[in-house]
Amino acid sequence: MRKMLTIISNVLRGNASRNGAELVSEGARVVVSARTYADFTPQASFDIKKCDLHKLEEGPPQQAVLTREEGLQYYRTMQTIRRMELKADQLYKQKIIRGFCHLYDGQEACAMGIESGINLSDHLITAYRAHGYTLTRGGTVREIMAELTGRRGGIAKGKGGSMHMYTKHFYGGNGIVGAQVPLGAGVALACKYQGKNELCVSLYGDGAANQGQIFETYNMASLWKLPCIFICENNKYGMGTSVERASASTDYYKRGDFIPGLRVDGMDVLCVREATKFAAEHCRSGKGPILMELQTYRYHGHSMSDPGVSYRTREEIQEVRSKSDPISLLKDRMLSNNMASVEELKEIDIEVRKEIEDAAQFATTDPEPPLEDLCNHIFYNNPPLEVRGTNPWSKLMSVS
Repeated sequence: MRKMLTIISNVLRGNASRNGAELVSEGARVVVSARTYADFTPQASFDIKKCDLHKLEEGPPQQAVLTREEGLQYYRTMQTIRRMELKADQLYKQKIIRGFCHLYDGQEACAMGIESGINLSDHLITAYRAHGYTLTRGGTVREIMAELTGRRGGIAKGKGGSMHMYTKHFYGGNGIVGAQVPLGAGVALACKYQGKNELCVSLYGDGAANQGQIFETYNMASLWKLPCIFICENNKYGMGTSVERASASTDYYKRGDFIPGLRVDGMDVLCVREATKFAAEHCRSGKGPILMELQTYRYHGHSMSDPGVSYRTREEIQEVRSKSDPISLLKDRMLSNNMASVEELKEIDIEVRKEIEDAAQFATTDPEPPLEDLCNHIFYNNPPLEVRGTNPWSKLMSVS
């Protein structure tokens, strides 16, 4: 207590020997540490929105328990995704990031909720809006940012870019609309074939939901009772078309017909977590696949070439931000239940911003991969292979 009072006193006097901002930050840390064990609520229960059900007699619980440690972890991860995407937006507009780039801000509760409802040994595959999942699956901010700028330290060695990032048990990042869904069913088939108690989460968007290959995959997955969670991230708009204009039926959770389904509030990380746990238990118990529709919202346009306001109003975006933002919802819950302090969350914000800035610095200074690395890793565990370049006399080598 004496130390805390001394620091606060020094701040008020404007102690010339140290920077005032640093003292405020240290004072906040002391206040937080003084309260950590004595005053904070270790866990709390929250009412969550009831899921709409299809071919299910009962669904996930309507109450979720959140511990303080979980809440802080979720908050940090979701803030990291948000800040990372905003930095990517900035670097793209500076023409440091080029090519296709699809941002995930607004949908953070989906990635965080799904990851907290499955195991790291489970498998996940998604479409091209993949930065958030790359992080929750074990990638680092440095690796992701360096991949976006095409640098050697990127998670795919600078050769994949925004749409093609991979980690252990994470299969991308896929650029072909809807094509990742049958691939995910194939991963689920491998899980069943190998006899491991694992599953695959196969994600797609509302735009891809009308693809024929998805319905073919539903059929095969149901016939073979594959441990696959099909998840439609319904962010209300395809490339530039609202779901009402693109789909005769917008009940995406019913699209599996013979496959049970859930419609979930995708802006609430606890709702997504509980629904994912429910779906995972369904798959692990041998009942076959299940379908989830996460009702969410993207703040940016479909991609960086889409300003995102030609088919919706700025007022609509702002209304979602003010009423349904997933990070604000979690923050308000924690503060109102004395699970964290404003100072503590601000400290996390500062640390996240620094991590993002450091990663951006690395992503703009790390060297680009050399030409001789271009064709590496075509095959796994294969002898070196000669690859033809852009003309017959241009030869490159592929090293596994």
